[in-house]
Amino acid sequence: MTTTPSFSMPVRVYMEDTDVGGIVYYVNYLKFMERARSEWLRRHCINQQALLVENTQLVVYRLTCHYAKPALLDDALTVTALVTDVGRCKATFEQVVEREEELLCRATVEIACLNARTMKPKRWPAQVLKVFNISE
Repeated sequence: MTTTPSFSMPVRVYMEDTDVGGIVYYVNYLKFMERARSEWLRRHCINQQALLVENTQLVVYRLTCHYAKPALLDDALTVTALVTDVGRCKATFEQVVEREEELLCRATVEIACLNARTMKPKRWPAQVLKVFNISE
């Protein structure tokens, strides 16, 4: 079930993203995806600092990733984020990193909504439910 439109953003590969051979170090794809999810939140006027003040923390609790081809130093990439499923206190993002529409990396990232003090699951705040097009 897709709940929101796909989001994409550009990312440039810098020296700090690569290994000695000029290939993007595998964990940096996850950082690129984190940035895309954070920008997705911003696009929907959800401020992560404000969520923390309201005792709400969003965390990755499950991730599967397939690395198809390497990204290289100076590549211009596109990173996408698409919410495909929403539960009471979790959401699933399908994410892709591409270079000129060539698949480099694909991941399914499950995000949990937690009480920031107890680290236990909590229901999505109303403002987030609104973005997911779900009524309380």
